[in-house]
Amino acid sequence: MIVRDFNNIQQTTYDLIVIGGGVNGAGVARDAALRGLKTILIEKGDFACGTSSWSTRLIHGGLRYLEYFEFPLVRESLREREILLRTAPHLVRPLLLTIPIYRDRSRPYWKIWAGMVLYDILSADKTLPAHRMLPPAQFQQLFPSIDPDGLAGGAQYYDGQVTYAERLCLENILSAKAAGATVLSYVKVTHLHRQGNRITSLTCKDAWTDQEFTVKGHDKSMVINTAGPWVDHVCQLGMTNNQEAPIGKTKKIGGTKGSHIVVAPFPGAPNTSLYVEAKSDGRPFFIVPWDRMYLIGTTDHKFTGSPDQLKADDDEIDYLLRETNYIIPNAQLSRQDVKFTYSGVRPLPNAEGKRPGSITRKHILFDHTKEGVTNLVSLIGGKLTTYRQVGEEMVDLVFKRQGKPVPPCPTENKPLPGCILPSDPRVQQVLTEYRDRISSQTINHLFSMYGSKTLEILGLTDSEPDLATPITPELPDIKAQIVYAVRQELAYTLVDIMRRRTTLAMHSHYGMNLLPSLTDTLRQYCGWDEHKCNQERERYINYMNNNCLPDFDSLNTSQELSFSS
Repeated sequence: MIVRDFNNIQQTTYDLIVIGGGVNGAGVARDAALRGLKTILIEKGDFACGTSSWSTRLIHGGLRYLEYFEFPLVRESLREREILLRTAPHLVRPLLLTIPIYRDRSRPYWKIWAGMVLYDILSADKTLPAHRMLPPAQFQQLFPSIDPDGLAGGAQYYDGQVTYAERLCLENILSAKAAGATVLSYVKVTHLHRQGNRITSLTCKDAWTDQEFTVKGHDKSMVINTAGPWVDHVCQLGMTNNQEAPIGKTKKIGGTKGSHIVVAPFPGAPNTSLYVEAKSDGRPFFIVPWDRMYLIGTTDHKFTGSPDQLKADDDEIDYLLRETNYIIPNAQLSRQDVKFTYSGVRPLPNAEGKRPGSITRKHILFDHTKEGVTNLVSLIGGKLTTYRQVGEEMVDLVFKRQGKPVPPCPTENKPLPGCILPSDPRVQQVLTEYRDRISSQTINHLFSMYGSKTLEILGLTDSEPDLATPITPELPDIKAQIVYAVRQELAYTLVDIMRRRTTLAMHSHYGMNLLPSLTDTLRQYCGWDEHKCNQERERYINYMNNNCLPDFDSLNTSQELSFSS
C-alpha cells in the first residue's frame, strides 16, 4: 500500500494551486516554482495521463491553422518549437514532413506553396531548413510507393517531433519539484471552498488511502485550472457554506476526439513523415515514423462523453487504415497489422455548430472574475507545442493579481533536466564504460528517452548488475528503467511505468507478455509484494481493455490475457 503524509501540506499556505498535471499544468508549476511562488500541483491520475499522452507527438507550428488566418498562433507555435529544440534536444528533434499534392483534393498546389512560403516567413528566426517544392517527376523518384494518380507534386518542410511526449511533461514536473513545488499524483480535488468572491481552500482525496486533506491559499493566492477536458467538471466542484455552488453556468470545453493507430513498418512505408489529405473527405492526417514503428492519425470528431474512458472506435481504425492504403497502395494494411491504438479529447473551446477541424487551437486564459470568483483562471485549449508559453502567461498573471512586480520568466532559456546533445562527451564516455555490459543500441535508446539522466539509470546497474538485463530480447529497454521509474520518477502503477515512463505498453502485444518480467523486478527491487503485483497486473489489463485494445476480435487478445487468470 502507498502511504503519503499530507499533514505538512495541510499546514502550508500556497501562493499558487494548480489543478491538473498534464503538460500545461506541469509548465505552469515549473515556471511558478522557478520564479519563487509557493506552488502545489494536484493531479487526479498520473502525470500526463490525459490529453498530453494522446497526441500525434509533434512540436509544430500548425501549418493548417494558416487556412483559418490564425497567424499569431502559428507564429507563437513556431517560436516555442525553437525554444524546445534548444532546451530539450534529447526529447524534441527536427522532423522532415512531406506533403503529396493531388489535383483532385481540397488544397491545390498553389495554396500549399503559398502556405509553405508564409510558414517560412513566420519562422524567420528558425534554425531548421526552409521548405522546398517538388515537381511530380522528382516526387515520384523520391517516393515511388505513393499513389501517383492525379499527383501534382509535393512539398517538404521541417517541424519537430517529441517521441516521448509523456516524458516532456514529466521533466517539467520533476523540474518543478526540484525548484520547491509540491506535486501530487493520484489525488482528486473534491471541493473548491469559497468565501465571498474567492476560493480559499480545496478538499482533496488520496486515491490510494481515501484520506481527505485540505489545501489552503491566502488572501492573494490564485487557483489555476489546467484540467484539460475536465475543466468544466472542476468548475462544478464549487462550495459555499458547505452547499454546492458551481462556478459559472456556461460550458467552457467543447472537446473533439482524436484517435491514432500504431503499426509496424510496412511495404512502401516512407522514410520521412507524410502529411496527407484523406482521399474520402480531404481531412489532413499524419503517417509518422515513431519509436521503430509508424504512428497514423488523427481523427477529429465532436465528443460529448466522459474523457475518463474512451478508445479508438472500429470505424476510426478502419478509416485510418483505408486512407493509408489509398495513399500507399502496396501497404495493404489491415486490422491484423494494428499494434496499438489510443484516443484522447482535445480540450477546445465550446463552439456549437462549428466543424471540429475549424475550432480554434488558440489557448484562452478564462478569468472567472466575470462569474464571481476573482482568483480562479481556467485554461481552455492549449497545445503540446505551446505549453511553456501558457506557463509564462499564467505565472505573469498570478504576480499581477498579487500586486507584485513580475520577475523575468526563466523557462525560455533554462534547459529541462535531461538536456544533453549527442555530441556531449558524456555520451561517448558512457558508451566506452558500459559497452561490455550493455549494448550501444540500448545506451543510445536510453539517451533518447532520459537524456543526461541516463547516467543515473546506468548507475543502478553498477551496484545491481542484474538491472542491466534487457526486459525482453526484442526491445532495447533494461530492468533498471523499471526501478528508476518507481524510485525517481513518481511512478506508482504498472500503467505508469509501461505507458508513460516508457513505451513498453505500445510494443509487443500491448505489453501483456512483459508483465511477468516487470512484476518480478518490482518484487525484487521495489518492495512490491504478491498482492500488489496481482492487483497492478489486473489494473493494467483492465486499462488496456478499456482504453487501448480495439473492440474487434482480430487481435486475438484472449491468448495474451490468459496467463493472468
